[in-house]
Amino acid sequence: MLEGARSTAHFKIVIVDGKLYVERYRKSFHTRDVFTLWSIVQLLRLYPGKLPDLELFFDCEDRPVIRLDKFQGPNASPPPLFGYCSDQSSLDIVFPDWSFWGWAEINIKPWNGILKDIKEGIEKTKWKDRVPYAYWKGNPTVAATRKDLLKCNVTSENDWKNHLYIQNWKKETHDGYKESNLGNQCTHRYKIYIEGISWSVSEKYILACDSMTLYVRPNYYDFFIRGMVPLQHYWPIRDDSKCTSLKFAVEWGNNHVDKAHAIGEAASKFMQEDLDMNNIYDYMFHLLNGYAKLLRFKPTIPLGAEELCSETMACDYKGTHRKFMEESMVMFPRDSNPCIIPPPYDSLTLQEVLERKANSTRQVEVWEDEYLLHKKNGQ
Repeated sequence: MLEGARSTAHFKIVIVDGKLYVERYRKSFHTRDVFTLWSIVQLLRLYPGKLPDLELFFDCEDRPVIRLDKFQGPNASPPPLFGYCSDQSSLDIVFPDWSFWGWAEINIKPWNGILKDIKEGIEKTKWKDRVPYAYWKGNPTVAATRKDLLKCNVTSENDWKNHLYIQNWKKETHDGYKESNLGNQCTHRYKIYIEGISWSVSEKYILACDSMTLYVRPNYYDFFIRGMVPLQHYWPIRDDSKCTSLKFAVEWGNNHVDKAHAIGEAASKFMQEDLDMNNIYDYMFHLLNGYAKLLRFKPTIPLGAEELCSETMACDYKGTHRKFMEESMVMFPRDSNPCIIPPPYDSLTLQEVLERKANSTRQVEVWEDEYLLHKKNGQ
């Protein structure tokens, strides 16, 4: 089963006696692979000797690759493959993405530094004094749904209540990403999250602002978003009628300022507290422990595999890569044990949770339909 994941994996890691070894197969985009490996090295520094021996394959692409429909009946033994996101039709195992430890190529700091910048940005302008429009900035060329979003920009003919900007990556690269400071992007009351090729790392930065996140219906999920709730942490947006859906959301928010601000604050609190690095490391710890318990063989160090540690990894890099490694390095082992996670939901409780979330989304759609009907009737 394990070897079946090799064909798409970027690397295999083996942990034996608390040490990490890697067998590399192909290079990832930018340094996703490097900072993913770095994250696991830091986990071992945080909880030395507490992770069991294990062996796993990791894919650093955007989309999940283990398709559910290929593993039915007698073939129901999917290869366990780790990645950054999954969807309802896939079986990839979701792991925190590399950018929590920094995305050096576009000068996005490790998560703790970003949270500090965003918190300072939030305090610059009171929520009620912010631009009463929705804001999005990104690359529309990676997905049809993003190209479609640009139709919702404010024009002289239609005020869709959205300020949408195309990120000029060539210019930003030349200028050192000076105009991409995430701490300076909490200037609007509302921020739009929309997927790109798949899930987007921008999700966490958008939710971290206390602007109300207008969350366009997604196809993919990462490791934390399913713990967030529509109307509590974000406002759901239809993906098949974005412009009217976004306009209604903004107008609703401007007519219910306190409620809209409360939704934005709840998401920001979730990012600052529930998604702090301690909890992220504990998620990784429990995920890898649970995975290791399923192994039916004793992991061994592959011939020619490279042993990784913080010092040797950091020595291979200079500039921003080295800086972000130093900023995200775990300096001391934790005195306490990882948090104790509650038991999984039983099927009935899980169904109730999913229904509550679906009902919240349906409620928004009912409000939106009523709003459009009143507009049509000239009320």
